[in-house]
Amino acid sequence: MSSIKNHVQLIGNVGQEPTITNLESGKKVARFSMATNEHYKNGKGEKQTDTNWHTVVAWGKTAEIIEKFVAKGKEVGITGKLKTRTYTTDDGNQRYVTEIEANEILLLGSK
Repeated sequence: MSSIKNHVQLIGNVGQEPTITNLESGKKVARFSMATNEHYKNGKGEKQTDTNWHTVVAWGKTAEIIEKFVAKGKEVGITGKLKTRTYTTDDGNQRYVTEIEANEILLLGSK
């Protein structure tokens, strides 16, 4: 049961080209935005789409796969967990960021 306490699965489209960073330790990190769409009908019966944007971060082998095969517009599936971090801006304000730390990626759609 502990594996479902913080578990995220999403299928969506990559919103921007992934940013790949090579760290001094030799590790690689990939970061990209991902859009998921929900479709529904409003009270008048008209089709509506609600788009949500997510920031995805991946490390190591997963980041390498993203670097080689993922591009803007590509449909992907990811599994991972939510991570929240804080940082302080130059003017002293504290900011909170929630990201999805991907541990698996599935390449979907056409090539």
